[in-house]
Amino acid sequence: MSELPIILSNFIYAVIGAMLTIIFMLIGYKIFDKMTSFDTAEELGKGNIAVGIVVGSIFVGLGIAVGLVIGMGLN
Repeated sequence: MSELPIILSNFIYAVIGAMLTIIFMLIGYKIFDKMTSFDTAEELGKGNIAVGIVVGSIFVGLGIAVGLVIGMGLN
């Protein structure tokens, strides 16, 4: 029973970390959209594979970076 508070705090930390990761991914997408001369959402809607690959890469990169920062906070 003494492990329950540790498990609960880790779960809460993971949920907060997931929410922060999603927020940072949204911010990264918005920054990318402002930096480009075209509308990213429109190009994705038209099926532009190149834009989809770049946006996906941004999400993967931000997910790894934020995940590492959050994971290091656990140590």
